[in-house]
Amino acid sequence: MSSIGFDQRQGFIWLDGEFVEWSQARLHVLTHGLHYASTVYEGERVYGGKVFKLREHSERLYRSAQLMDFVIPFERAELEAASRELLQRNNVVDGYLRPVAWRGSEMISTSARFNRVHVAIACWQWPSYFDPAARMAGIRLKTAAWRRPPPDTSPFQAKASGHYQIATLSKHDAENHGYHDALMLDWRGHVAEATSANVFFANGRTLYTPTPDCFLDGITRQTVIELAQALDYQVVERTILPTELGDFEECFLTGTAAEITPVQSIDQHGYRPGNACRDFIAAYTQTVNA
Repeated sequence: MSSIGFDQRQGFIWLDGEFVEWSQARLHVLTHGLHYASTVYEGERVYGGKVFKLREHSERLYRSAQLMDFVIPFERAELEAASRELLQRNNVVDGYLRPVAWRGSEMISTSARFNRVHVAIACWQWPSYFDPAARMAGIRLKTAAWRRPPPDTSPFQAKASGHYQIATLSKHDAENHGYHDALMLDWRGHVAEATSANVFFANGRTLYTPTPDCFLDGITRQTVIELAQALDYQVVERTILPTELGDFEECFLTGTAAEITPVQSIDQHGYRPGNACRDFIAAYTQTVNA
């Protein structure tokens, strides 16, 4: 990833229906989305100039907005066309696309029913989320102190900015202690996910993954489950307890940014990236580049 600050880049951002210079894509300091987290977004990977599963990401963006009680003021087809043109204008072939929608600054209070909804799309070149050498060796996770809350406390199916506050805190703590990322438990103490990726465990040709009943059921997670059938792997979605972490042979994370990332350890529990990690990395790479 480039060392240039995101506010200093060259190129274009699509903002409220227009392509504007990167530095001119601005918002007001009293924006409701900034103060009250009334913001939804997507993270989309670009391979060979095309967004992988663009339609699925677009549909989730609109579902997220609905769950956050606002309406995106553009048709889905318009946003998808803008995404494609933006990639061309910025010459992004392999990278990342970020659509985001938020409530504006007309009202600065908990109520925001009269605030205008803004939409922007940005894109940039972006290699693997984790350092390539670390990714091949497997990354190290630390169990986070913060937990995913009960499903009746937030619209967890929405990819909304407010859900990532504890993810940032957890990842910072992990990095401060020499780890790459954090494993998050839910309010019951069950294994949930990493800070911005889902988690799978493997024994032989069986994958185990937590049931997404209080955290986002990621698009890459769904893709892995689809690939498992073609690869003759069984997938078991169930409760996974921290006391079981030492019972599995392999572990990997899945996410649009993380793709398929092997894990070498969670706290004191070690894993050796093997056949399952290799099989799904290869199958996923083939799928996204098809």
